Amino acid sequence: MTADTPLSGRLDDDDYPAYTMGRAAEMLGTTPGFLRAIGEARLITPLRSEGGHRRYSRYQLRIAARARELVDKGTPIEAACRIVILEDQLEEAQRINAEYRRAANEASDRSSSG
Repeated sequence: MTADTPLSGRLDDDDYPAYTMGRAAEMLGTTPGFLRAIGEARLITPLRSEGGHRRYSRYQLRIAARARELVDKGTPIEAACRIVILEDQLEEAQRINAEYRRAANEASDRSSSG
């Protein structure tokens, strides 16, 4: 995303780092320390503004919210981060698998109709 991209396009972008640490923590109902901790655990890596301040995207906030749910249920933060990473990897693998199945079905349909 470049600076030339219209603002409306950035507002719709799930990966655009629109939220400051304070705003992100407020939206999640947590503390900036929690966001720093999940960053240190490498669950999310916030982008940095020109002034060096952390900035979070909507996608990162969803990931952080899931980690917070687990921590609120008593899961240690490191374990919560690992669980969320594995859930995210599983979701991506399932998406790719569905694409392969769709492509295989389309190829099968073409070969059987020809």
